[in-house]
Amino acid sequence: MNRFLEKGQIRKAVELPAKSPRAPFFDSSEPRLGVLNAGAGKNRFRLLRYDPAPELAGFVRHYWTVEWELDAAESYQQEVVPNPCANLVIEHGRTSCYMPSTSRFSHLLQGKGSVFGVKFLPGGFYPFYRESLSELIGNSLPVDRVLRSNAVALEQALDTTNDVGLCELMDMLLLEAKPQMDHETKLLSEIFKAIAGRQDLTKVDELCKLFGIEKRNLQRLFSRRVGLTPKWVIRLHRLQEAAEALDRGKEQGTRTKLLHLSQELGYHDQAHFIKDFKAVIGVTPEAYVLGTRS
Repeated sequence: MNRFLEKGQIRKAVELPAKSPRAPFFDSSEPRLGVLNAGAGKNRFRLLRYDPAPELAGFVRHYWTVEWELDAAESYQQEVVPNPCANLVIEHGRTSCYMPSTSRFSHLLQGKGSVFGVKFLPGGFYPFYRESLSELIGNSLPVDRVLRSNAVALEQALDTTNDVGLCELMDMLLLEAKPQMDHETKLLSEIFKAIAGRQDLTKVDELCKLFGIEKRNLQRLFSRRVGLTPKWVIRLHRLQEAAEALDRGKEQGTRTKLLHLSQELGYHDQAHFIKDFKAVIGVTPEAYVLGTRS
């Protein structure tokens, strides 16, 4: 069998009937999960998210698609807060596996276009790549490092297949890679659920105590399987929550009190919160509310 799936093989694969109806569980009426200035983006692009096959639920957070069609003289710069998830992105000229990053991502939308992506769970990309992510942060990998396909074939599928077909194709390719659900993958899943679900969890020592794991071992686990430090991941999650709270305040016509917000997110002083927010988001909270870009 050829290493890469040829165009005809892709078409045959995605024309198979789905085992169950697949519909988006989310659309861009409320584009959260790290999408900055969400209200402005609603009118510029459409964002949909789909569940992966049940067998992939321990590795993949969701599939996502973005479509836009802007006037010739119009463009829109969309920014996304950094997060600890790897993404496999299919887009003409940009198809690749993008590793987690410590800085926000920005993409200029012009004309007409579409993108299909796979958002892995934190640590969920490792079982496909099977090598440490510590040296890859902020970089990308060719898709043929993890799938039996390449950029050319996937971009052909993007042109000829609808969203449901692309989801079915990606299910097939990812399952063919045979990721293993081991102890460390399960542990990371529980750790990230705790970080997301407990605002009072703001320090790495608290995380170690909660899961009964030595700090050095936790740091090694994150370095190998996530690529980021536990401290940075906690910080990123809290700042994403802050950006979403400020977005909600704008949409509701209310002014979020920064002191109260910083205390809710575990910061002992407002100045430290503002400094961290600017380092990750690129502008101060006040400037973010006003829609100012860095």
